Amino acid sequence: MIEPHAPAPPRSQEPWSAPGGPDGPARLPVRPGTGRFLVLAGVFVCAACGLVYELELVALASYLMGDSVTQASVVLSVMVFAMGIGSLAAKRLRRLAAAGFGAVEATLALVGGCSAMALYAVFAWTGDWGGIWANGPRCLLVACSLAVGLLIGAEVPLLMELIQRIRRQDAGGAVADLFAADYVGALVGGLAFPFLLLPFLGQLTGALLTGAVNTVVGGALVLGLFRRDLTRRARWLLLIGNGLVLAVLASAAVLVDDFERAARQAMYGEDVRVALQTGVKEVVLAGGTDGRPLDIYFDGRLRVSGRDELRFHEALVHPAMTGPHARVLILGGGDGLAVREVLRHSGVDRVDVVELDAEVVRLARTDPALSALNEHAFGDPRVRVTTADAFGWLRGATPAAYDVVVSDLPDPGITASTKLYSQEFYGLARRVLAPGGRLVVHAGPVASDRRVYWTVEATVRAAGLRTAPYGTAGRYAGSAAGPGRTPPERARAPRDWGFVLAGRTDPRPRLDPDGPRPGALTEASLAAGERATRRTRIGGLPASTLVHPRY
Repeated sequence: MIEPHAPAPPRSQEPWSAPGGPDGPARLPVRPGTGRFLVLAGVFVCAACGLVYELELVALASYLMGDSVTQASVVLSVMVFAMGIGSLAAKRLRRLAAAGFGAVEATLALVGGCSAMALYAVFAWTGDWGGIWANGPRCLLVACSLAVGLLIGAEVPLLMELIQRIRRQDAGGAVADLFAADYVGALVGGLAFPFLLLPFLGQLTGALLTGAVNTVVGGALVLGLFRRDLTRRARWLLLIGNGLVLAVLASAAVLVDDFERAARQAMYGEDVRVALQTGVKEVVLAGGTDGRPLDIYFDGRLRVSGRDELRFHEALVHPAMTGPHARVLILGGGDGLAVREVLRHSGVDRVDVVELDAEVVRLARTDPALSALNEHAFGDPRVRVTTADAFGWLRGATPAAYDVVVSDLPDPGITASTKLYSQEFYGLARRVLAPGGRLVVHAGPVASDRRVYWTVEATVRAAGLRTAPYGTAGRYAGSAAGPGRTPPERARAPRDWGFVLAGRTDPRPRLDPDGPRPGALTEASLAAGERATRRTRIGGLPASTLVHPRY
């Protein structure tokens, strides 16, 4: 049971409560049953908003700083810790439960609603400054998680006090009712974020709208249901405070498009032509007109640089095409650039492309600069595109169906790509190789990420394939601006790409003497890249698996 309150102090010592408010039952404008229902409905909505704030921070931090496991762990652990501190701190506000809850909800709506925009701004405008600013986004992420957790934790003791003042019941029953509404609200918020807010409104507008809903519900609950327990001064302060929060959120929502454009220019430069959220990732195309090279960014990472993409794709494709190559499978490669290199070889009968993001393929077909760069590869009748996850698609693929498998996938250090660099994945790729077939894997940079590169090579060998490592110099596909994306040690390292050529028999990186002459790759540079890569070998590394990722 809730302990009985001590006698109320004089009104002069309780400036936020009306006479008699903190001691006796609440003086409601509705029947107690209706009031109790309204409080539980408010708990439901506020819980949904609170979980949206959590998911928003996790999603945006994963996008901006990479490594979704680390970002989710930081946000959730800090937030849960802060919730406990907030619950303890709220004990001091129980005598002012109505006013305290109103102030907490207004503050939570402001902090939670603006947190995504603030995090994005700090990343965009300070991410490449270095020095003390290099960790600015991480510090702000922890600060936002801490603040949101403190405020969410403060809700429960205050709501417990309010619901008990409507109608006294045993503490266990009150807690059960309160937590039931809280957990169901969290379920709704958790489902609304990925299926409604993110696809239809985006991260920034979704957070702002959530803050507005939080403000309206919290303010209406206190000012509508418990207004008789507040002094006139408290009512006016809460009314003005909630109005200001709504004004800030509404102004931010009106300016959010201009803000996003300015932030993108700060990260990618002023020649951004296309920026869209596909549902799988954010895709940005910069340049490609007026003689400027085309740069393609996926989730803030420079995926393709028009300055030297030719060196990358020639090194990726041509050594694997030496030998039978009538049937080719490309995993990833939705930009069409690997397809372009494959089609330069005579004797290609069919090219299957398995790309998760259909929007990238659409851009590769329709964007003038990108379609010109890939030489309209997707218009070739030999090319067939399947929109699917490469891992799942391989599980149902026909065994021994392909002479060449090209794995043109994101960097193995990205958490979302880990399963595509696992022993299980390469085992599936081995199964679809025809006798004498070859698999080539983009394995990340060698010089700056030796352990990651050689872990990929060890993982391919663990899948039952023999390997030939090689590399080539080039521009590392790092981030546009950022902290956590391209560490200082990586930025100073030689820029290069590493590849692993594999097959059931010992493969040898070389060029097909009867094939097309690459524009940048030569037998000499390929041999030099093989020798330089072998000198960096790290032996004894364990393979990466689905249940024990090593990247």
